[in-house]
Amino acid sequence: MTIALDKLFRTATCVALLTAGGAAIAQQAPVKERPLPKLVQKDGRYALMVDGAPYLMLGAQAHNSSGWPAMLPKVWPAIEYLHANTLEIPIYWEQFEPKPGQFDYTVVDTILTQAREHHVRLDLLWFGTWKNGSQHYMPQWMKADPERYFHLIDKNGRPADSPSPFCTASQELDIRAFTAFMRHLKAADPQRTVIIVQVENESGTWGSVRDYSPAAQKLFEAPVPAGVLKAMGKQSGAPVNWQDAFGPEAEVNFHAWAVATYVGKVAAAGKAVYPLPLYANAALRDPIKPGAPGSYEAGGPTDNVISIWKVAAPAIDIEAPDIYMNDATAYLKVLELYRRDDNALFVAETSGGAANARFFFSTLGLQGIGFSPFGLDYSNTPSVPAAPPASAPAAAARGPQDQFAPAAQNYQLIGPMMRDIARLNFEGKLQAAAEEAGKPTQTLPFKQWNAAVSYGAGRGGRAAGNAEPVGRALVAQLGDNQFLVAGFSSRVDFRPAAADKRRQFMRVDEGVYENGAFKFIRILNGDETDNGLNFRSEPIVLRVSLGVY
Repeated sequence: MTIALDKLFRTATCVALLTAGGAAIAQQAPVKERPLPKLVQKDGRYALMVDGAPYLMLGAQAHNSSGWPAMLPKVWPAIEYLHANTLEIPIYWEQFEPKPGQFDYTVVDTILTQAREHHVRLDLLWFGTWKNGSQHYMPQWMKADPERYFHLIDKNGRPADSPSPFCTASQELDIRAFTAFMRHLKAADPQRTVIIVQVENESGTWGSVRDYSPAAQKLFEAPVPAGVLKAMGKQSGAPVNWQDAFGPEAEVNFHAWAVATYVGKVAAAGKAVYPLPLYANAALRDPIKPGAPGSYEAGGPTDNVISIWKVAAPAIDIEAPDIYMNDATAYLKVLELYRRDDNALFVAETSGGAANARFFFSTLGLQGIGFSPFGLDYSNTPSVPAAPPASAPAAAARGPQDQFAPAAQNYQLIGPMMRDIARLNFEGKLQAAAEEAGKPTQTLPFKQWNAAVSYGAGRGGRAAGNAEPVGRALVAQLGDNQFLVAGFSSRVDFRPAAADKRRQFMRVDEGVYENGAFKFIRILNGDETDNGLNFRSEPIVLRVSLGVY
């Protein structure tokens, strides 16, 4: 009996050990690698491909100092409230490389882990050599040695609060650190949690149009690279220096080339080890009255030098505007300037709140791949706001979240159908509009139909505009006579392109998106459609079939 029990015990122990070993092996099994995110172009339109399909970034950017692990509990609740699918959050060079050549991956790994737990994708912002024109996020050991890691010299011969784009010592270390960062992402993120990376932040210089150091002056007087001349529409025959080539714009163009060349080398080195989509963001100049060089941050990808950045930094996939303008004319002009055949439109940073929320729809209407208001976390509030009552709409303003409500409203509507919206936009089948003060009507033309969008119209009345211009609408063509329609504070109707025909609604289905598919709720008819399709503050999606008589 004793022998039998001993044998049984040994057998059970072996089974237990094998089972435990199998579990350990299962836990250590590699995660299946997802397709690499990439930017694709077709017929002048762009799509950010994530998991092999077009993806629309419903983004929110955290505050500058919210990337530390202790602050993340104030970030994730805001992202959840916003219905955002992508968090933009910084990675600080000073944290990442606390000592020369020693890289600390703990913060990156914490953000990756928590993003996966919250089912959110990431746009990581590399705060390296430049942050808002300065070198403040360089490691302390670099800032303590300004002779080696030198600043730009202004016109008066004094060092400015901005790094020199000709400091190869700083550039080499930024290349080393950014490459280590990208290499780690490749190894640590087979799930492709990170879908895009920003290289530096608002690169350039405030207070000086360019670097006036002797080394910089020598290059300014040297011939302009042929590629720059061609990109800027200049003849590239006999060698010509910057002043002769560009006149009043010579210095700002020269500085853009210098900064773009520096950033481009950093980007190329990182992309060589892990080819994620990369972008550079721009502190803008006024798109209507830009002013003279020196009145805006010089060196970054402002609208006048995008072509120089494309030549000097080809590893950068997108030049993206940071838009802090409430004027509709200026805002829409920026969108037009950055939507180019050679540049995908991506609003990487913009002010939050009701005034600019409508321009999310304008961005969609220009085939934008993403939109991201800045500062939408709870780091500036004493505590995380309490959850609303179950009966309250998700976008209802409440206390500290008032500023978040308009973005949450947009994302709550678009989030469930994000993949369809991204696909339709990439296929050129989607148009959208945002209300402008004094313009109560807009028309979105399709082949056989014109979608008439109006704002502030009562029942059967003439559109007079909303009290505040917050209306927005989108229309996507599903078939010759079938459309997907959604919006807020607006009315959408359809007019046949043929002048001798009148429209009739064959069927208007109201529904919601669940698991990426439209789920029918009810048919609208009668008073609900006689004067057009009305959208108020609740997120409504309609599938519309049209006919003529």
